[in-house]
Amino acid sequence: MDTNRSILHLDLDTFFVSVERLLDSSLNGKPVIIGGTSDRGVVSTCSYEARKFGVHSAMPMVTARRLCPHAIYIKGNYKEYSKYSNLVTEIIASKAPLFEKASIDEHYLDLTGMDRFFGTLKWAKELRQNIIKESGLPISFGLSINKSIAKIATDESKPNGELEVKASEIRSFLNPLSIKKLPMVGPKTFNLLSSMGIHTVQNFVNTSPEMINRLLGEHGNYLRKVALGEENSPVITEHERKSISVETTFSQDTLDLEFIHNKLVKMVEELCYTLRSENKVCGSIVIKIRYGNFDTHSKQKSIPLTASDHLIMPQVRQLFKELYGLQPIRLIGVKLSNLSFGSQQIDLFSDTSDMLNLYQALDEIKNKFGKKSINRAI
Repeated sequence: MDTNRSILHLDLDTFFVSVERLLDSSLNGKPVIIGGTSDRGVVSTCSYEARKFGVHSAMPMVTARRLCPHAIYIKGNYKEYSKYSNLVTEIIASKAPLFEKASIDEHYLDLTGMDRFFGTLKWAKELRQNIIKESGLPISFGLSINKSIAKIATDESKPNGELEVKASEIRSFLNPLSIKKLPMVGPKTFNLLSSMGIHTVQNFVNTSPEMINRLLGEHGNYLRKVALGEENSPVITEHERKSISVETTFSQDTLDLEFIHNKLVKMVEELCYTLRSENKVCGSIVIKIRYGNFDTHSKQKSIPLTASDHLIMPQVRQLFKELYGLQPIRLIGVKLSNLSFGSQQIDLFSDTSDMLNLYQALDEIKNKFGKKSINRAI
């Protein structure tokens, strides 16, 4: 492991709830739950007061209402959340040499080398206080030698806390933790490992790499690096792409609309998986059609931010229907644009718990066996 790196992870505490409390101080100190407000919706996030009753993110809303019926339920306002997220990013950008916006409420900063001039911990503390003062939002941080340990340290420091894990402290810090503390260990992975008697990070490290690979595939190899403190991914500072697209040129021009529909389904599924893998959502869809005579047409539509196939596909079908000119088609393409960080949590405002669980299961299979290992029936 590279012990010379210094990576800071900043995470806004219960971000959506904190923004709502800035807008309405009467919510302070009360249990607040944000997400899909129908009984089939799911919890996006909740205040610590609600967590005391067992409420947590991704929980079916009907369960949350049973556990905490006296909570204040809010559907959420992405426009306001985005505004405050951008404010925090601007503060960080004005201070930090290298930073990555990992999601709507978290950032990674590479502070390597800064300790030659002043302590990185002291600098991180001052930045955190600056963010709190200028935004009014509570924020926690973790500081360590790589992104994964910094993130785990942040989680352990919450709420509204600070934690540095030095290279010499990594084993004593990680080993006692539950395996679910490792990034990207979801409920299914946690249950699988627990059934094998692997409950802590130390249990995981002591398990043979061959066994972990059989259980989890390539995902297991990555988790092993995290558990050993050897994950070494860079802080990504380049400009993020604002769109993703896929096109198919047919070997022969076609009027077969069922065939074209099947292609569109596969395109949307591929693009949405990419979005979720990058913790992004899209706000616009573009359909492109090129006919046999090479005439090319496109049509665009704005949509609520999402990364869900079942929400995007009907819009794609409708755009195709509006654009199609009853001619043989040579090429079809789909582009998702107006991308922003936000992860799948943004979809929790409208997705049902069943649908959320479906996407999590599909993505876990694709992560382990490849993105073409499972597809929707057509």
